[in-house]
Amino acid sequence: MIAEDSVYKIGYLTRVHGLKGEVSLSFTDDVWDRADADYLVLRVDGILVPFFLEEYRFRSDSVALVKFVDVDSADDAQPYVGCEVYFPFELTPEEEPEELRWSHFTGFEVLLKGGDAPIGTIAQVDESTANVLFYIETSRGESIVPAVEEFISDVDHQERRIILDLPEGLLDLNE
Repeated sequence: MIAEDSVYKIGYLTRVHGLKGEVSLSFTDDVWDRADADYLVLRVDGILVPFFLEEYRFRSDSVALVKFVDVDSADDAQPYVGCEVYFPFELTPEEEPEELRWSHFTGFEVLLKGGDAPIGTIAQVDESTANVLFYIETSRGESIVPAVEEFISDVDHQERRIILDLPEGLLDLNE
């Protein structure tokens, strides 16, 4: 069984493409290409399941057509449309700190500057727009915060923690 904290969300499957089982993957991180990974993880009926890649090709900087092993027709692929797609932390390639992508922070625990307790975890990073966004899962639900260097007070890569210095009331805008 794949543990929830061993993967991070990189996108979702949007539709079937063609008749041979290809699906369109809308992604925020192309880590599987940089890591030369053999599989992606899909959330199917609430369970994280590995799906091995047969082939893929990029349609744009945020969409790829993916063909999974043993998914050989549009009918085989249709049940997976809408599934969230994840990537294992253990397969993420090591990158130099100056080369980090925003998606590196997925799964990091978030603390506010001056606070002791974490407010949540970065569940997703959206790099598909001009303004990169952190989607933070909190006890009150999901909060969306701009991912800008000015808001980052400190980062502990070892402990996977990030301390944000946010303008007052910014977290309340999402309620």
